Amino acid sequence: MDEGMYRLVMVAVGFFGIWEGIIALIYRIWTDKRPNVLTAANYLDAPWCYLVAGGTIVVAYLMLAVLEQGRKRADA
Repeated sequence: MDEGMYRLVMVAVGFFGIWEGIIALIYRIWTDKRPNVLTAANYLDAPWCYLVAGGTIVVAYLMLAVLEQGRKRADA
């Protein structure tokens, strides 16, 4: 992949990591909104939704780190 594709995938991973992780937690903790497709972690019961949202944040961060290393390698 070239640098542009790496950046595009990084934007998508970052968006879904933020939306499924941080935004799902915000919706669960501070709002009364019902879960939907974009906050799928909120369909789970109380302790599991927090674990899934936190796991999503960690996985997105790790994927971004791997993609950044691949982008640097492709750029060199």
